[in-house]
Amino acid sequence: MELSGGSTARESTAEALDRAAELLATAEALLICAGAGMGVDSGLPDFRGDEGFWRAYPPYERLGLRFVELANPEHFTEDPALAWGFYGHRLALYRDTKPHSGFGVLLRWARSAPAGARVFTSNVDGQFQAAGFASEHVAEVHGSIHHLQCLRPCRPDTWPADDTVVRVDPRTMRAVGPLPACPRCGGLARPNILMFADADWVPDRSRRRLDELTAWRRGLHGTRLVVVELGAGTAVPTVRRQAELAAAATGALIRINPREPAIRHGRGVSIAAGAAATLAELDARR
Repeated sequence: MELSGGSTARESTAEALDRAAELLATAEALLICAGAGMGVDSGLPDFRGDEGFWRAYPPYERLGLRFVELANPEHFTEDPALAWGFYGHRLALYRDTKPHSGFGVLLRWARSAPAGARVFTSNVDGQFQAAGFASEHVAEVHGSIHHLQCLRPCRPDTWPADDTVVRVDPRTMRAVGPLPACPRCGGLARPNILMFADADWVPDRSRRRLDELTAWRRGLHGTRLVVVELGAGTAVPTVRRQAELAAAATGALIRINPREPAIRHGRGVSIAAGAAATLAELDARR
């Protein structure tokens, strides 16, 4: 495990872990900011680059389809079986995946924070809720695969996908049989996920959670807030920006990322390692 400090000076692994643990020990409030890398230790693909995506989904390599092409709402109109083949498989995968041990560590920290804790994530997999975090405390900026919306949409509504099961042919990765339908107009339904070039995403559910997160942060009034950022890269920097903004006043940012750990602006502790192992190390020192 390699770690580096937020300044230009290098520090040892033990020093960085101890410094991060000290921040956590004095925290009164906790903000967890998580990107795709958070799910890797649970066995989930992070879709990093075409090669990583095709390793997770070999049939799409044979078809020459990239993640950015599949994650486009136009397929629900032009080829619904292709679109729901991809998202139906992911829905089943995320349902069947057990959150790794690091989620349990974060949940214990969250429950012991005097002023509470919140989650800001770009992930759509529902892993935080599956680990025990209250849904109202998780702001999913890109939506959730566990909620659906009308494709059109006929109304700006969303509903749980709890009873939705999509059969997928593993050879072609195409959906077979009936596809999810809107309960209001009977038209095709789609996941309530913000996709690429997506003009019809219904943002209301995500926006409510984001507004609640903002109100919580504003209500802290000088409370010692520590931000733990996990698995958030620079290609889509939404999570990083949220973490840096929240930690700007105090520098109490702990960035855990095996590929891009550096903190270029402000102060904090950067840790070049995976989420589960690092959280276990910090928990032992806390």
